[in-house]
Amino acid sequence: MKALNAASILPEDGTAGTLVGRVWLPQAGGPAVAAVRGDGVFDVTQAFPTVSALAEVAKPAAALCEAKGVRIGSLNEIVANTPPDTRDATRPWLLAPVDLQVLKAAGVTFVVSMLERVIEERARGNPSSAAAIRKEVERLVGDDLSKLKPGSKEAMHLKEVLISQQAWSQYLEVGIGPDAEVFTKAPVLSSVGTGMDAGVHPKSTWNNPEPEVVLVVSSTGKIVGATLGNDVNLRDFEGRSALLLSKAKDNNASCAVGPFVRLFDSSFSLDDVRTMDITMTVEGEDGFVLDGHSSIGKISRDPEDLVSQTIGAVHQYPDGFALFLGTMFAPVKDRDTPGQGFTHKRNDVVTIRTAKLGKLINRMRTSDECEPWAFGIGAMLKNLASRGALK
Repeated sequence: MKALNAASILPEDGTAGTLVGRVWLPQAGGPAVAAVRGDGVFDVTQAFPTVSALAEVAKPAAALCEAKGVRIGSLNEIVANTPPDTRDATRPWLLAPVDLQVLKAAGVTFVVSMLERVIEERARGNPSSAAAIRKEVERLVGDDLSKLKPGSKEAMHLKEVLISQQAWSQYLEVGIGPDAEVFTKAPVLSSVGTGMDAGVHPKSTWNNPEPEVVLVVSSTGKIVGATLGNDVNLRDFEGRSALLLSKAKDNNASCAVGPFVRLFDSSFSLDDVRTMDITMTVEGEDGFVLDGHSSIGKISRDPEDLVSQTIGAVHQYPDGFALFLGTMFAPVKDRDTPGQGFTHKRNDVVTIRTAKLGKLINRMRTSDECEPWAFGIGAMLKNLASRGALK
């Protein structure tokens, strides 16, 4: 991975927004909630022991600005020390910017990704079958369903037509039906941040990154900010059976989030999220380059609708949640063999970026090669208690 610094991950307007992250403090043996400011990175853990606690206050952005904190160091120093291969374990490094929030993900929220899921299902995880099936699926349902509102009369009529032609799929159900697909992506505290290695299952031979916006939501369902995410996906596992979703989605280091949570304030709002264009680049050691993008403006379900389908009378999240909004990115560019499409190779570097949220940069390794996840909820609570941060 190329050397990282503050400029390589910050939003285009730098620290003009209200940015909160998490930093590992070796001297404390645990994480700090960190305010990212123009004059450095500040530990505000004594005011907010967790990012989830900050999200619960009435005005998180204002509260973070008011918290003085203790300066940890410059963002340049901390970012440069984050990649695991070159890290000095005696100095601070970046972590994923969420902690006790449940890591949730919405799937099949864009037409393009919906059609690719149908193709995966019919290909039974075999990439060599995908091209022919893609043509047949597009012949049956078309490739532009962007104006079709999920759950509408028009959507239900299309469902009836497809069922009559034996072309219905469980992915079309959540793509144009009334109920969104929302699943638990990964355990609490297991996500990796920018500059860290992200993982794919060592047995996967057909997989891809998924560039997404991630909403940060309080226990009351209030959306307080956003960050970037890579919902690493195993197309072969999920294509073989939807019941393998957990194995396709939840592996060590397979959930990347960062670089920071940008809290809603006068410079950033949910309307900015609704119009975001996300770009992504995959760079391989073999010289292969894959460019992709995802536009939230083309999402089939509004972000607030997805949040309301996640939390409410039938499901609560006392520490809030982080919700991946899904992606319209579906890689079909061949990497090696014609008709085989794209899959990751070891040491691919994935860069996901958007102007207001900065860059999430990860090197791809197999999950068993990535740093083991060893610091869970129990360890964090003990650590915070020993530091006098729990009141």
